[in-house]
Amino acid sequence: MELAELIGLRPVPCGGLLVGLTRRCPLSCAHCSTGSSLAVSERPDPERLLRFVGSFGPQDRPEVVMLTGGEPLLLPELAARLAGLARASGSRVALLSGMFFARDGRVPARIMRAITALDHFSASLDVHHEREVPRAGVLRALRAVLDAGIPASIHLTGTGPDDPYLADAVADVRRAFGTRVPLLVNEIRPLGRAAGLVPATPPGPDDSLPTPCALAAWPVIAFDGTVAACCNQWTVDRRPVPRHLLLGHIADDDWPAVRERSLGSPVLRMLRAVGPRRTHARYATAPAPAGYCRSCHALADLPDVLEGAARDAGGRVGALLDRLSAEEQRAAGPAALVRRMGCARYAHLVESPPAEERSRR
Repeated sequence: MELAELIGLRPVPCGGLLVGLTRRCPLSCAHCSTGSSLAVSERPDPERLLRFVGSFGPQDRPEVVMLTGGEPLLLPELAARLAGLARASGSRVALLSGMFFARDGRVPARIMRAITALDHFSASLDVHHEREVPRAGVLRALRAVLDAGIPASIHLTGTGPDDPYLADAVADVRRAFGTRVPLLVNEIRPLGRAAGLVPATPPGPDDSLPTPCALAAWPVIAFDGTVAACCNQWTVDRRPVPRHLLLGHIADDDWPAVRERSLGSPVLRMLRAVGPRRTHARYATAPAPAGYCRSCHALADLPDVLEGAARDAGGRVGALLDRLSAEEQRAAGPAALVRRMGCARYAHLVESPPAEERSRR
């Protein structure tokens, strides 16, 4: 599974499932949005996770399961078991790692066993990671992953399109791998330990314009087993989760139940189709709070908005709107999604040329 296909599925409602295996991480990166470290121990119950993933059916399974953290490869055996269960139902499995194990460029055997159970492996790389794990070690370890036959990519993060670090890192990856390793380039957001590192996120487009929220497409299993409809860290960490973004808990619910709630929710359909600010402007009388995500969280306390969404998006028309919006975003391609939600200057790097084209270079 290549990175472009994974990103291309991101706007598809329930096309994927995000699973935070643990909040623990041996790194202490200054920009960590999850506040992960070895001092925390939050993680979903492993048996409940296995039961939840084991509830996938061949007709309702997510296309992809993304394992993340914290550092998911602190639990390599659990990652491999979850991957085996998901793949048995027809899902494909990707994992994002901070590469704590790669300081000398080697991949320990128990970690390589987990990686070879995957369909895609992604490595995090940024100036903060490099203070703890050298770039050269990450690239050598990625070479071993590729040699094992697992498609790989890099999630690269910087302060913005003019960050010289991004230009240097992209050039280095290209020298090492050519176009064999695609990159998803994002900008640091003011979340977690990065709250004081960068300015607040801009408010976003005009409220009169539809701005579909792809973050509300894939359910997310948080570190306490709560299942949320949005992967924004502010939502994942908040308790209680705003009720329109709460899909259940792995102690009580299985994947079919979570999937049905996500696909059938009128307000989630509106968020995925036109975004929170346009939804607010359509049904509310008062102005939306500043900020794209903040305006979404506020919807939980606006009965007029929830009632309006239920009226307009609760039936077949809402289901059609949801589907057409996802199809339009998929048709635009993964680079278009990254231009909107990541670092636009480097959005094209998410797509690598076909293997036969790479072989001719």
